[in-house]
Amino acid sequence: MSKLSSLERRSALTLACVISLRLFGLFLIMPVFSLYAKAMPDATGLMIGLALGVYGIGQVLLQIPLGLLSDRIGRKPAITIGLILFAIGGLIAAMSHTLAGIVVGRAVQGMGAVAGAGIALAADLTAEENRGKAMGIIGVSIGLAFLLALILGPPLEAVAGLPGLFGATSILALVSLALLWLIVPTPARAQAPAAAGFGAVLAMLRDGRMLVLNGSVFFLHALLTASFVGLPLLLANTLHLPVNRHWELYLPVMTVAAFVMGASLHHMREVAQSLRIVTVCVVAIGLALLGFALSGSHLAAFGVAAAVFFSAFNLLEAALPSLVSRLAPGHLRGAAMGAYSTSQFIGAFVGGALGGIALGRLGPDGVFACAAAFTLLWLPLVIVGSRRIGRQAAGEAQPA
Repeated sequence: MSKLSSLERRSALTLACVISLRLFGLFLIMPVFSLYAKAMPDATGLMIGLALGVYGIGQVLLQIPLGLLSDRIGRKPAITIGLILFAIGGLIAAMSHTLAGIVVGRAVQGMGAVAGAGIALAADLTAEENRGKAMGIIGVSIGLAFLLALILGPPLEAVAGLPGLFGATSILALVSLALLWLIVPTPARAQAPAAAGFGAVLAMLRDGRMLVLNGSVFFLHALLTASFVGLPLLLANTLHLPVNRHWELYLPVMTVAAFVMGASLHHMREVAQSLRIVTVCVVAIGLALLGFALSGSHLAAFGVAAAVFFSAFNLLEAALPSLVSRLAPGHLRGAAMGAYSTSQFIGAFVGGALGGIALGRLGPDGVFACAAAFTLLWLPLVIVGSRRIGRQAAGEAQPA
């Protein structure tokens, strides 16, 4: 079994810090935003959902262009552009006093579309047989970013307010920029050939394998964002857990999720194993969402559902990008990861909007019931797509 080299290990750990610090800034507002936003003068369910998910629009606009740009000018310069935009958006949101202003700031934050180029850089710096391990490290770091954000968000908001949290996102973007240039290695890069234009990218995106993976990350982040429209309200109003004690639930939940991730990494070495994990996780997320809707005032039942949800989320965050990086053509890897991340953030926007509408009409329980029903669209895509990918991989393995 191949081990990560020292260069691969340093690359994966540092890139995990870069990616997770930025995501930590995004996650930081999630455990408190719905409660804070309800007191703002222009608050509606839809506006709350849009403020949480609108960053997906900026991501959609720039994710593929920055992915392609990273193929041309290098990963680090493209990531730098994105991190600067992210920092500017955080400042706009920090200085806003209405939800409308926060929506603008979050949209500009979303234009810092570095996820595709960042994951492509991780793939560039690791051998194919070790890519799953590198993505696993990044996945674990995302889980830890979730954990720390959920624990630190409420007390930091109590000290600095929501503007302080948004200001912190800008500071974290600058820290990520320093790590990128000072510690992350720069891979040897060959210029992409002329064929690697939008026509070739669109042809690649029509490949059934990419459609399955991009569709899966769309559903994953739609459900995540919709869930965080309702989670703070459910904890505070239904389970009667004060916001400054939410960490007492999230800490054991995310500890379990991290343990599940660590125990499952060795199952991601092969494409077929990763696809089975994806299918199981989709079912688990649907059941967890249903558990949220039905938990009522039972804190233990809610905790079990949350542990299942976040365990499945963390596994998918590792498995899906690893599959994309292994199945996409090498010279279009940046564009492929850009398309993947575009799908991810379209999902975030759709999930925020639909979650906000459901909150306004059905309340927090309705948000989770609608989200659980959404998985019924996702599961057939994964089952049929996994079989197709498996058959195609088997055919490519046959000797000529």
